[in-house]
Amino acid sequence: MIRVLIADDQAMVRQGFGALLAAQPDLLVVGDAADGAQAVAAARHLDPDVVLMDVRMPVMDGLEATRKLLGDRSAQRPRVLILTTFDLDDYVYEALRAGASGFLLKDAPAADLVQAVRVVAAGDALLAPAVTRRLIAEFAARPDRRPRETEVLRLIARGRNNAEIAGDLVVAEQTVKTHVGRILAKLGLRDRAQAVVLAYETGLVSAGE
Repeated sequence: MIRVLIADDQAMVRQGFGALLAAQPDLLVVGDAADGAQAVAAARHLDPDVVLMDVRMPVMDGLEATRKLLGDRSAQRPRVLILTTFDLDDYVYEALRAGASGFLLKDAPAADLVQAVRVVAAGDALLAPAVTRRLIAEFAARPDRRPRETEVLRLIARGRNNAEIAGDLVVAEQTVKTHVGRILAKLGLRDRAQAVVLAYETGLVSAGE
């Protein structure tokens, strides 16, 4: 059973998500919270596997609540799936920096929400496709900040290993390793395979390049 806590300041949203998830045979809604402070307290008491976390809530917003939950090394830390109606890059970046495992828009189909809970509970990362496309597009469009990392991502997508990338770019292999680590962290990716998929899905590279 996957234990789920729902944090949202709108009662109807909590009830709707709760009913949807409770209808699944492998999901158990263990509680809900109306603000970030309640979410932190409830998560520490109820020990959920996944917290569905709204972004804009009173008392404490969802991003701060996520930071508190995931920054507490002394406690069992749940996986956090950020849910929001606000399709803004700043929220994506802050959610990833806070340690969230996923980011899903509230207008996503019900089946996507259910699957997202299962994905993050299994230890994988998940970003809404629309958010991911914009995230990578912005990542690639900042030549003043990330020209080398963008090129490294393209080479990863073409199947090059670190040594080959180092040779192509005429840099040390350790430098490539550093770039790869930053790319995975900034884009919320689990491994190089996810980087390859996202690079192709978002058009950063295309077949035959």
